[in-house]
Amino acid sequence: MSNYAGRLRIEGEEEPPISVDIDLDGERLKVSAGEIELGDWALSELRVAALEDGFHVRVEGHEMVLDVDEDGRFALELGLKSAHPKLRQRMAALIRDDGSV
Repeated sequence: MSNYAGRLRIEGEEEPPISVDIDLDGERLKVSAGEIELGDWALSELRVAALEDGFHVRVEGHEMVLDVDEDGRFALELGLKSAHPKLRQRMAALIRDDGSV
């Protein structure tokens, strides 16, 4: 299981982002803030788009935006094939540098 630090905001809401921990194990994505679990979803339930302001994740009729500290590694682990140019560069560098995700 991989762990990532990030910030989460709900698309369309004015609230500031909150700090979250993200656990990704290849089959599930779990998001928590401290001791509070915000969600635990199968990756097959999610629609993810890597945009410049973060990973837009649609699930259960809602859209959240995750700004992940290690965005290149996170994108590779999610299996994303497309992203904005800066993120694609970071993803390519990770693949080139260590050849693994």
